[in-house]
Amino acid sequence: MTSKMTKFKHNKKRNTAFLYESLVIELTRAMLKSDLKKKSEIISLIKESFNKNKELYKELKLYHALSKTNGLHVKTAEKILSEVKREREVLDENTLTKEQEELTRKMKKHFSDEAMSNFVPNYKTLATISQIFSRKGPVKTRVLLENQILQQMSSSGEGKEKEKMVPIDNLVYKTFVKKFNSEYSEGLLSEQRELLSKYISSFADNGLSLKIYLNDEVGRLKEAMNSALSSEEIKNDENMLQKAQSVVSILESYRAKQPERDMVKQVIKIQELVSEITSDANQD
Repeated sequence: MTSKMTKFKHNKKRNTAFLYESLVIELTRAMLKSDLKKKSEIISLIKESFNKNKELYKELKLYHALSKTNGLHVKTAEKILSEVKREREVLDENTLTKEQEELTRKMKKHFSDEAMSNFVPNYKTLATISQIFSRKGPVKTRVLLENQILQQMSSSGEGKEKEKMVPIDNLVYKTFVKKFNSEYSEGLLSEQRELLSKYISSFADNGLSLKIYLNDEVGRLKEAMNSALSSEEIKNDENMLQKAQSVVSILESYRAKQPERDMVKQVIKIQELVSEITSDANQD
């Protein structure tokens, strides 16, 4: 069984999800180097290559349906896999291949061959899905690969959560955190690290994951600040009361704004403030 599995060679240039994740990594590197020109070029390339009319976009959605799903009942996972395979079969294979070739040609132009060597945390899963989609190789091998994906889709997802919390690769993440740590003398809180993780990937998914996270996190911070406003210590200190009310107003204003760098930096400061308030309250 093992020998057959290893003989089934995987082609990164034909793995739509790998190409996408590699672009995300290159985008992050450009951001860290403050290379605005390259950042703009990569964002344009992502938008151009993965717009809703492209076969690349359609296939990427199918990759995500399998790779980003967990905690399901086995029967439900089997139904999703079956539907994903059905939708994959109706994609225009020739058009998809041409789009992949065009994208890899542009990636090589912008990054030489470096992009194909990028470390993608869930590469093994994406390679497995790619092999399932290819419909090549022995039937037994494909069934074994499908079973691997089904096991991941029906697992608790704890490993996936940890994987998602490690954006891009350790070197990029540490560099990004170091930049923020230079502005905030204290180490980052877990919620601050998660916010940064969402911010790093936001440029590649139109900010969807960042918006979802901020929606929940801003709600949590507002609740904490409103609770603080009712405490005797703050109510009896006019200066502290005004500052706390100002923070609540800032959080309220985010409803009408699109997430951007300054907002993220501001939320990080508020997270620090809420952490201190909560810590002080627990000590009383």
